[in-house]
Parts: sequence; structure tokens; C-alpha cells
Amino acid sequence: MSGRRFALVAGGGTGGHLLPAVAVARALAAAQGVDAVELVGSRRGLEGDLLTGTGLPVTRLPGRGFSRAMSPRKAAANLGALASLAWAFVLALVLVARTRPAVVVAMGGYGCVPVALAAVVFGVPVVLVNLDAVPGAASRLVGRFARATAVAFPDTPLRRAVVTGAPVRPEIVAVAHPNEVARAEARRRLGLPIDRFVVGVVGGSLGSKTINIAALALVGLWVRRRDVAVYHVVGRRDMEWIGEGPAPETGGLVYRQVPYEEQMALFYQAVDVVVSRAGASTVSELAVVGVPAVLVPLPGAPGDHQTANAEVLARAGGAVVVRDDECTGARLADELAHLRSPPERLEQMRKSAASVGRADAVAAVVDVVESHARAGPRPDRSRDAGPRARHRVKDDS
Repeated sequence: MSGRRFALVAGGGTGGHLLPAVAVARALAAAQGVDAVELVGSRRGLEGDLLTGTGLPVTRLPGRGFSRAMSPRKAAANLGALASLAWAFVLALVLVARTRPAVVVAMGGYGCVPVALAAVVFGVPVVLVNLDAVPGAASRLVGRFARATAVAFPDTPLRRAVVTGAPVRPEIVAVAHPNEVARAEARRRLGLPIDRFVVGVVGGSLGSKTINIAALALVGLWVRRRDVAVYHVVGRRDMEWIGEGPAPETGGLVYRQVPYEEQMALFYQAVDVVVSRAGASTVSELAVVGVPAVLVPLPGAPGDHQTANAEVLARAGGAVVVRDDECTGARLADELAHLRSPPERLEQMRKSAASVGRADAVAAVVDVVESHARAGPRPDRSRDAGPRARHRVKDDS
């Protein structure tokens, strides 16, 4: 369909931006009709995998992020990124002119910038969804002209902010506060023992070298342990170098390693503690489900936003924070031992994490978007967003 849309939902670069974008787009489509909402992502990164099969129309634009390093090589890469952004803006102008949306939803990341700027040219209202406690460059730029900004955390320094929480996928919301029966079933499906202390390790959709090296060291320290298990989500990029890790002795540690976990709902249900970076989506999902965490913020993140994200959960009592340069196997072993003693500490952390979770964030964001959409003829809503939804993925070039 090339006619009018109710909304273009734009963002991309990482799973942390894409997954909330898909959640918001699906909720809007449920209200407005499947052909009324179009996802706009980047050709780079994980968009091809994460956007395919959403049941919604998809357009992928060129573009990549900018480096903050000042080397000649990085400077040349930034020139290429600028040229790519300019071309993406031209294509976004065509897209907005063709679809005539009532609103553009900018989900943050470099992938949202061309579409948001094109919306301004045509006078289309822009609603920014900012996921991090400290907004990045893209969000600060888009926030200057957004009609409203849906923010995940209070006191986020953006104009016209409305606190909604970070959008969390419905399949994650559905497994909030798992009981022992649900936990046992999730472990069975992931090949994990029911009667052990299970640590889930995840460094993001691409991976984290620091966390992965520390996790392998932890596995080495625990190789003879019969009371623990480690489920290690390595990340697709890091699978090339990480190898299989130390081989546990028979009857000792249970260790499972996967490049990418597509069933994160099962993952959150199955584990007792998560070791991870502190992206906004991850922190929000941990809070909604109620999972204790050891958070290792990414150093050098713009505005140190991952540390700010992690501190939200830590202040509530649902997580501990470990600096990247202090993240070793021995440090993880010490922190995890501390979380298990006394035994009721983990249960209290689960309750504390859940106390800051926003299971209704998607609905709250949709309310903000719909309230700022411009009036006028809407797309045909006779086709619903159910199983008959048609899927189209298009690369504009």
C-alpha cells in the first residue's frame, strides 16, 4: 500500500531502539488498522532480522551512527555517515510526501532523525519517545521540535516531557512476576536445571566484550559447582571470537551458550539474576518482570546514560552496579554470592525491581501519540491488525 498512513514509527540502530518501536507500532496498528502504521528503520544493524515478520509495512533507509573519536579514519567514516544521512533525508521526504502521515513517532537513535526532519518540512506533528534517563544526540535534536516527548524516567531533560515509562513488548509484560511453575517450565524449555541457582548473562543484541570475558572467567571459577548454572547470550558479533568457553566437568556447572536469544520472555522467567549492560529497554524489561540484576553500564555512552539508567533500578533496590573496568569473573562471583545471602535478599530485589516497572508504558505512549496526531482523513481501517495482516519490507534507494 502506498497511500496515507496514520503514523510512521521511525528508529533504529540497535535492538534497544527497534524492539520498543515494534511494540508501539503494533499497538497503534491494533487501534488504527494494520495498513495505517509503517515502521521505518535503518538498513544497517539488526533491522532486517527484527523487522521481518512484524506483520506491518516496513521501509529501511540508509544511514549509520557517528563516531565521537577524532582519528583520521573515524573522521572519514563520519563524512560517509553525513552523506548517508543526507541521502536518507531525501528519501524520507519522498516517504512522508507519499504516505501523508497524521503523526511521526521518533523512537530515538540515528534511524529516526531523517524521518523526523522530513516531518517538520511537511508540518507533520512529531512525537519523540526517549528511552534513556539521559537523552542522546538524536533525541536532543528531535526534541527541539517535537510536539511532545514520552520519557521513560522522571526528570529527563527534554521539552514537553510526559512520563510514560519505556515501551516493553507485550510478550515480556505477559511473564511479569513468574511463579515457581512458570520458572520451572521456562527452564525446561531452555535446557536448564530446575533446582539450581541460574545466572543469565547478556551483553545486548550484538554483544559486550567486557561482559563476555568476565562471564567466561566466572564459568572457569564455577566449573566444579553443582548448585549453579549459567545461560550465556553472547551476541552475534562476539560469537566470532568467544569460542565455547571452559568445558564443565561431568556433574559440575551447567553452562549454556547461545549467540542470540529470541525468546527473552523465557529467559527472564528462567533466571534468578541477570548480568547485563544497562540499556533503557533492558532496564525497563528487568523492572517489569521483576528480575534482580548486576548491571555493567557501557563506558563512554553518550551522556553516560547507561549509568543513569542503572542507577534508577539500583536506587529502588532491584540491582547492583559494577563499573566496566571492575567487571571481572572474580567480581561477578563476589556480587552473585552476596545477592544469595541471606536467601530472602533475591526475593526482596524482585519486589524492588517490580516497584519501578511500567507494564502500561505502551498504552501510555499510544495515548500521547494519538492526542498529538493532526486531524484529517484517516487510512482505511477496515483491515485489522490480526493474522491476515500483509507484510511488506521495502528498501528505498
